[in-house]
Amino acid sequence: MTRASLDKKPADVAAMFDGTAERYDLLNTLMTGGQDRRWRREVVRAVHARPGERILDLAAGTGTSSVPFAEAGADTVACDFSLGMLRVGVRRQAGVHRLSFVAGDALRLPFADASFDAVTISFGLRNVADTVRALSELRRVAKPGGRLLVCEVSHPRNPVLALGHKAHLKYGLPLLARVSSNPDSYRYLAESTLAWPDQAGLSRLIQEAGWTKVRWRDLTFGVAAMHHAVNPG
Repeated sequence: MTRASLDKKPADVAAMFDGTAERYDLLNTLMTGGQDRRWRREVVRAVHARPGERILDLAAGTGTSSVPFAEAGADTVACDFSLGMLRVGVRRQAGVHRLSFVAGDALRLPFADASFDAVTISFGLRNVADTVRALSELRRVAKPGGRLLVCEVSHPRNPVLALGHKAHLKYGLPLLARVSSNPDSYRYLAESTLAWPDQAGLSRLIQEAGWTKVRWRDLTFGVAAMHHAVNPG
């Protein structure tokens, strides 16, 4: 498997996720101690998809995060640049109405301007090579007044919790990597998490991309965070 590095070359990142597609959802659960499922439920509530809306779920992988939006009656597009992930998703989510899978690069989204009522990305923004450009692309395809929801790993603000979180990333995940068939995935995800900006830092990047009314809410004491914003049009 290709070893993706923190320069986040698209081909390397895509190849890594292609190689781990079958076990990606399990990988997330192991990395987060099962918290990822609760975080995704919070995302569903925050996006508040409604019948008749069109939702873009970027970096959707196997579409696990996209299904609840479709089940709420929204026409949902699960977009990812890993063809391996998309193939697994198409197979696993067969029969889910109002859900389609589209291959696409976050830096050059294959959608027209103002196509979506809401755009969301969970645990994928830190994998793109240019964060602000990806956020700008999401704003381009969102309708005026459209909603953005980013759920991403973050940094606990309590010093004691922050120290424990860093220890888990530096030492706990490498232990999991030793017994994993995809050790490079664990190492890359741990490194990218440590290098990711904190809650205020990500807010500034979202504002730089042109979004307004930016706010965030911590999940699990700041191990992850949800950032909300609105496209001013």
